[in-house]
Amino acid sequence: MENLKTEIEKLMRECGDIMLNARRDPSMVTAKEGHANFVTTYDKAIQEILKKGLLKLLPGSAFVGEEEDIHPRINEGYAFIVDPIDGTTNFIRDYKQSCISVALLEDGAQKMGFVYNPYLDEMFYAVKGGGAYLNGAKIEVSGLPVEEGIVIFGTSPYYRELNRKSFDLAYLYFQRALDIRRSGSSALDLCSIAAGRAEVFFELCLSPWDFAAGSLIVTEAGGIVTTAEGSPLKFDTPSSVMATNGVA
Repeated sequence: MENLKTEIEKLMRECGDIMLNARRDPSMVTAKEGHANFVTTYDKAIQEILKKGLLKLLPGSAFVGEEEDIHPRINEGYAFIVDPIDGTTNFIRDYKQSCISVALLEDGAQKMGFVYNPYLDEMFYAVKGGGAYLNGAKIEVSGLPVEEGIVIFGTSPYYRELNRKSFDLAYLYFQRALDIRRSGSSALDLCSIAAGRAEVFFELCLSPWDFAAGSLIVTEAGGIVTTAEGSPLKFDTPSSVMATNGVA
């Protein structure tokens, strides 16, 4: 596993360099179905690099990438769940709040999770039962209650029917917490909970590639991640996500 970890991190850092050196041009952007839902030539290029590299590391594994139309079953054997650029709108605008997310599942259960922010050169990593780390240093969730904490939320922009409910819930938290934040990258938001930088994260509809890696990093850092209704997360279907430090 240590060698596999090293090789995955190396591959992700190479893809991070592609993000850092991207040349932005309107022709690189294509709209997908849903409000404010975009894909760039860099999303597609990075996904192909990750697919080739990851399947070389674990031949025969399933590969689920955001930019593929058909996704294989993930309940038997190894499966990679990948978001080549989480925070694509941020990436398009050079907002520098985007990352690469890679999760490894075994028989449908989380095994390893990686989230790499190339702009800060921050590599978050967790292995099931082995703790969570940032650039090799162990991380843990904070012990702060919500009244002393920061709440991060996502607006589920692709699902207009959830917009008002998202902001209503955010307002309730705003009344209790120190403040609220909205970054545009759910994978990085989850890592912020894991690193003790914030206390609560929620979004009412996310796809598995948005949370498969980050949710493991949170739980291995001592936090709790469920759906908004309190059910365990599933990795073969979209769902709501609620992550806390276990105190807030």
